[in-house]
Amino acid sequence: MSCEILVTGGAGYLGSTLVPDLLAAGHKVTVLDNFMYRQSSLNHVCHHPNFSAVRGDIRVESTMAPLLRKADIVIPLAALVGAPLCNVDPVGAKTINHDAIMLMLKLLSPSQRVLMPTTNSAYGTGDENNFCTEDSPLRPISTYAREKVAIEAELMQRENAISFRLATVFGMSPRMRIDLLVNDFTYRAVHDRFVVLFEANFKRNYVHVRDVSRVFQHGIANFDAMKGQIYNVGLSEANVSKRELCEHIQKQLPDFVFVEAPVGKDPDQRNYVVSNAKLEATGFRTAMSLGAGIGELIKGFTMIRNTVHGNV
Repeated sequence: MSCEILVTGGAGYLGSTLVPDLLAAGHKVTVLDNFMYRQSSLNHVCHHPNFSAVRGDIRVESTMAPLLRKADIVIPLAALVGAPLCNVDPVGAKTINHDAIMLMLKLLSPSQRVLMPTTNSAYGTGDENNFCTEDSPLRPISTYAREKVAIEAELMQRENAISFRLATVFGMSPRMRIDLLVNDFTYRAVHDRFVVLFEANFKRNYVHVRDVSRVFQHGIANFDAMKGQIYNVGLSEANVSKRELCEHIQKQLPDFVFVEAPVGKDPDQRNYVVSNAKLEATGFRTAMSLGAGIGELIKGFTMIRNTVHGNV
């Protein structure tokens, strides 16, 4: 069934992979984005008659209200994503990640459906075994995670909503992010051939950007059975430490060297193992392995080099 879908932040890392997939599935998709990175990541779908784009800010009610009125489904991707960016702009983080979503929830009717990405970084360090399910206590460390926790609590007051607690995403996308951990380490392996690890035993879960697109499509197709729930979204066989991640990369780039720092502390103190069993019980399975994603990134980084402030 074709739906009218509003994707805020749809030109970003997740959206530029998701939006073409939604169009291919027969939906009508409107993207609202401020294009803050001057990205042209949706050029390849401009030919599609069911695609439209609006340049604007999700914090402006006069912009959001008319777009929300015509939407059957809202996928709010627009956010300042990640702890470092939120620390640089805490005011923007609050107004975009929290206040704008509160505005959206106020403007929505009870019948409209929301599928929202939140984050499993909210688990912080998990329990004594660092193991987390959707029922585990939330111990958000960063401003980014704290805002996501607060918004998720509000979102779950709605019947017609699903929260997807995303693992750390990786993989190539039309609007690329090199700063995500798998992407970052693979980029360093391709171009620098080495990385220094702090607290190399710290674990987290990962998920490919295409599987993120697939889980949103899965949520749309199975909405009635899944609504009102929170789901961890990750690659179950990829609850790995930073050291193990480097070993995965080294299998494909044998001359990659990683060194564990004997002193020092990672500013990102997340350390957890996440269960994705609840989502898998709905019939969802990830399709992209960690190894396949690393292989894809190696190809991509052969073409991409971040030389904005370099001489070569």
